[in-house]
Amino acid sequence: MRATRRGQVAAVAIVVMAAGCAPSAGPASAGPERTKVASRPTVQVPDDVRAFRSQTLPRPVPAPKRLLIPASGVDTSLERLRRLPDGTIQVPKHWQRAGWYEAGPRPGDFGAAVILGHVDSPTGPAVFAGLNSLTRGDLIVVRRTDDSTVTFRVTRTELRRRADFPVDDVYWPTLKPELRLITCGGPYVRAHGGYLSNVIVFADLDRAH
Repeated sequence: MRATRRGQVAAVAIVVMAAGCAPSAGPASAGPERTKVASRPTVQVPDDVRAFRSQTLPRPVPAPKRLLIPASGVDTSLERLRRLPDGTIQVPKHWQRAGWYEAGPRPGDFGAAVILGHVDSPTGPAVFAGLNSLTRGDLIVVRRTDDSTVTFRVTRTELRRRADFPVDDVYWPTLKPELRLITCGGPYVRAHGGYLSNVIVFADLDRAH
């Protein structure tokens, strides 16, 4: 899905990005199946709300540079992922490195920040191989470019078929800082283009320091 910076969804299209995966043996896949989904209708905003302008600006949130998930042994730097000309999101270039969707909110900013990673590679498990083992209460730490950290606490982990990908739950703007981690999951069926489902971890802000 495509969202503009600071969590506002682009008006043209929302793009579902199923994090890239490859089978654990054999040649690497060309990448995930990507699906475009029409955006929601334009929300009607009252004129007085539309005209409001704050007299103060919030302090900019630093970009993320590293992700740590103690419960699954993840400690990875983060690539910046952008939107491609066809409206889909890039997948991380490296099997053992996750990527942050830079057009969306930054971790710790208002909205749902999205981090993607591979579940496996041609030679074995990849960076998000243990994502489906995360449970409610597990901590996720994001280190930012100013060396500050923001910690999220897992609220739930879901396995969802790609055909039923929860676009609104993952990408739609929220009124508090949240985090989504996404990888592939479920059965791998080469004839159907790879993994049939996605593992999605939902997490809320625990603390920033």
